[in-house]
Amino acid sequence: MAQEFEKEQWRSELVDAFRWEDEERARHLVATLGKAWSREARATLEEMLESPDGKVRQAAVFALGELGGPASTRRLEQQLVVEETRGDHDGSSVVQVITQALGQIKSASARAALVRKLNRIATGGPDQTDVNDLAYALWNKRHPDLIPAVRGAVQRIALPTSRALHALLRLLESSPEELSAWVEDRWVPLEDKTEVLTVLDEEVPTELESLIPSFISMARSIIDVAATRAGAENDFCERLFTLLLLHRERLFPAIPPEARSALRDVARRMVAAPEAIRSIGAAVTLEYVGQREDAKLLEAYRLQDDVLGKVFDDAACALRKTSTA
Repeated sequence: MAQEFEKEQWRSELVDAFRWEDEERARHLVATLGKAWSREARATLEEMLESPDGKVRQAAVFALGELGGPASTRRLEQQLVVEETRGDHDGSSVVQVITQALGQIKSASARAALVRKLNRIATGGPDQTDVNDLAYALWNKRHPDLIPAVRGAVQRIALPTSRALHALLRLLESSPEELSAWVEDRWVPLEDKTEVLTVLDEEVPTELESLIPSFISMARSIIDVAATRAGAENDFCERLFTLLLLHRERLFPAIPPEARSALRDVARRMVAAPEAIRSIGAAVTLEYVGQREDAKLLEAYRLQDDVLGKVFDDAACALRKTSTA
């Protein structure tokens, strides 16, 4: 009875962690299994995959992704087909978690499973979210072998649904030098560049860190528009802030001085934008590239909302604690 109780407790805690979107806790619950409990855990996860509750199935999928290995990959692909045939909201939510899990498993078999999913959705009228999730997962699995499948998909899925796949193909096919020239090309639609930034949210390989100054240069060239109204220019700058902040430990220290100065200017302009488009991301970015005097700007344009305003307060406080950059 004690053993059964522990298994039930583990399942309950795993589902609870996933309901509260506490991935760190869920990851810890899986990590504590060890080899001794792996078989029992997999049996429990199999039961969870049969649950009518989508959150329970999502939690089971997440755990299988964390366990990894060929057995998890095979089971996840089987469940992917099951969830796709449900045709309901719960099924779609579980599909999203399966796609993410396969993107995290480091194996050729997981990559092949994602390619098979890509081939399936390319023959129908896929949902935009489904295509985006798949593009991001495939970027995690980036490999030259993916290029033919992605190229084939973008030929069959119309824009704008396929925009993330176009961005993925651009990243897979181009050298860092070619990508830099593409980013700085004024004739390339901003929406395409914004989508590349979004795909890079998943991971910025070391060899692509050199792109960051090009993205900053583009943001600086459009800031007069971005800081005055919502639109493609504003979206591009916001995505740039998001990318930098997601990888802040690596990317901010690597930005060259000239680009750093340009980024500071972009962030200052977005902090001082009209309130409807005033940027939280810009405020946090100033913590990393700003100077002490920028604290006054953050206080002057602090948002009135208590939660959002605290972001500006914290950034101003951090700047006051540092010496002039």
